Amino acid sequence: MDTTPQPPQDPPASPPPATVSDGVRFAFGTLTVLPVRGARWDRAAARRGMEWAPLAGAVVGACAAAAGAVALLLGLSPLSAAIVTVAVPAVLTRALHLDGLADVADGLGSGKPAEGALAVMRRSDIGPFGVVALLLVLLAQVAAVAELYVGGLAHGALAVAVAAVTARTAMTLASRKGVPAARPEGLGAAVAGVVPVRSAAVVGAAVVMLAAVVAGVSEGPYRAVSYASAVVLALGAAEALLVRCRRRLGGVTGDVFGALAETALTTTLVVLALG
Repeated sequence: MDTTPQPPQDPPASPPPATVSDGVRFAFGTLTVLPVRGARWDRAAARRGMEWAPLAGAVVGACAAAAGAVALLLGLSPLSAAIVTVAVPAVLTRALHLDGLADVADGLGSGKPAEGALAVMRRSDIGPFGVVALLLVLLAQVAAVAELYVGGLAHGALAVAVAAVTARTAMTLASRKGVPAARPEGLGAAVAGVVPVRSAAVVGAAVVMLAAVVAGVSEGPYRAVSYASAVVLALGAAEALLVRCRRRLGGVTGDVFGALAETALTTTLVVLALG
C-alpha cells in the first residue's frame, strides 16, 4: 500500500457571482433567438436571467407591436395586423413556447401518471390535445389583438407589449425556490428553484405597478386599473396551470415554462380586449 503523503488538494473553485449583465445575456440567450455572446449557463446566471426575463419579454413585445403598427400604417385591416403581431413572438422564440403549450396539453390530456405523461411530452409529434390547444390559443390571441387595434394603434401596441412582459414574468414566478424540476435534465432542471421567493414577488409586483403606471400616463386612470387587473389575472392563470403541472408531472419542464408563458400572454390580451 502506498503510504506516501499526498499534497493537500485545493477545494474546487466556486463560480463568481453572476452580474446583471450575465443575467440579461442568459435571459435573451434562453428566451429569444436574438444573438448573445459570452453568456454564462450556470445556476448563478440562471437566477439572474430568470429575474430579468421580463426585459426579454419587453423587447419581444416591442418588436411585435412595431410589426403590427407597420401593418396598420400600410393599410392592412386590424385582423391582418393582428396576425402579423402574433407571428412575431413565435418567430423570436422559434415557436418553442407554443410547442411547449402543445406538449403540456398532450401530457396532461393523456391521463397517464407522471412518467407516462412526461414521455408523451418528449415525443416530437403533436397529439389531438396539443392541436386543439394551439388552435384555440392562437385564435384567441389574434382575435384579442384585432379587437385592441380597433380601439386604436397606441392602445393595441401597449397591450401587446404588456402581454409579452407578463408572459415572461410568469416564467420568473415559476422559477422560484420550492418549485421542483420534473426531470433532471433540460431547461426546467436548469432554472427550477433558482429565484428566491422574495425576488420573484418583487419582480411580479414591479411588473403590475409598471403596467399600471404606463397605462395610466398614456391612457388615463381607468386604463391603469384595467392593465393592472389584466396582469394580475394573467399571472393567476399561469399559477393555476403551474399548480396543475406540479401535481400531475411532479414539477416543471421547459415545456411547462412555454405553456405558462402562452397562458399568461393570452389571458392578458383577452382581459384587455374585454376591458
